[in-house]
Amino acid sequence: MQRSKVRISAVKYANTYPFIYGITETGFDRKVIITTDHPADCARKLITNEADIGLIPVAALPQIRDYSIITDYCLGAYGKVRTVLLLSNCSFGMIRAVNLDYRSRSSVNLARILAKHFWNREFEWKNTAESFDFCNIPGDEAVVLIGDQCFLFEKCFRHRIDLAEEWHRYTDLPFAFACWTANKEIDKSLLKEFNDALGIGVKNIPAVVEKYGQAGVIRGEDLRKYLTENMNFDLNDDKRKAIRLFLELMEKL
Repeated sequence: MQRSKVRISAVKYANTYPFIYGITETGFDRKVIITTDHPADCARKLITNEADIGLIPVAALPQIRDYSIITDYCLGAYGKVRTVLLLSNCSFGMIRAVNLDYRSRSSVNLARILAKHFWNREFEWKNTAESFDFCNIPGDEAVVLIGDQCFLFEKCFRHRIDLAEEWHRYTDLPFAFACWTANKEIDKSLLKEFNDALGIGVKNIPAVVEKYGQAGVIRGEDLRKYLTENMNFDLNDDKRKAIRLFLELMEKL
């Protein structure tokens, strides 16, 4: 009996281009079934067993039964990340309510943690849906926005705060937004091949930019700077420590 292919859910934003590059350039994509999804959908697929491996927002880890973090790579940042923002048209002190991007769990919880433990602020938190118009909000409200659309929508606002930069100011740690996670035991040889494929993409950013640099919202030199100066892909000890701290603080919300 032929064993079914492993199902992988990856994030559909520019920060995942290095991973997709490595997976496709090595031919690993032909050995698995890959879909690209919003971060919240990556989590949902792993929680509901629609995927075996996912690039999962760290905030969703406690909801996945018997999860394991399986690679040496993640979506992280040391300081400013550019694609996880608090945006408003009023000054920070005048913000009354915050609209939360439905596409993310980690960033939403990061905003709540910073408000409680670092900013010492209480906001009205508002959930959003796909139809929400992020650029047209009342003057005393803000939005938490994630992903490539930050490069477009930040122009709609007078004020912006980078949440990864704020986390670094608060903790002196990097932030890990998402990590490659499995909800079951995966063949060790397949995992090594997967990890190696991811590494090839991370180590070849110029080739990644050449391949994807005209395809999406973030292009050319902006993409190169974003992938080299804002994003950091190694799941090192500092990021593992940050994940543990983030999950501890999330429990206290």
